[in-house]
Amino acid sequence: MRPALCLLLALLCSSLCAAEDPKVTALTAVDDVRVAAMLKPSKATLDTVLSDDLRYAHSNGKVDTKASLTASLLGGDAKYVSYKYNERTFRFPAPDVATMAGRLEVQAIVDGVSMTTGISYLAVWRLEKGQWKFLAWQSCKIPPATPAK
Repeated sequence: MRPALCLLLALLCSSLCAAEDPKVTALTAVDDVRVAAMLKPSKATLDTVLSDDLRYAHSNGKVDTKASLTASLLGGDAKYVSYKYNERTFRFPAPDVATMAGRLEVQAIVDGVSMTTGISYLAVWRLEKGQWKFLAWQSCKIPPATPAK
């Protein structure tokens, strides 16, 4: 085989292998919408992206439903200032279910107290009537690194 043809086939193969799964692309986009709606709360957007069955367990142990999370965000009890993913990975354990796991750094003001913390999380998305809905969130604070001895 000619070297130029081999190179062309290798490039084609690598670009096909690197192509993103359409479900991952869709979920990334809808999660970006969710994050934007949490940073600048929009009832219409939150109603659209959050499942009616939402269970949102914060890193401090508080658990919200769709109604209580939306009320907290719109009422200003919780204000997310920044939300920066360090890692966000999607897996598909069932055709209409996706898990999203990783780490992020979040800056928030909760009940008037500002905090910045690293978070490890697991989220679940469910396809509901043709739309991905945010179904569950479980997170924990990442403890600070301990100094080497």
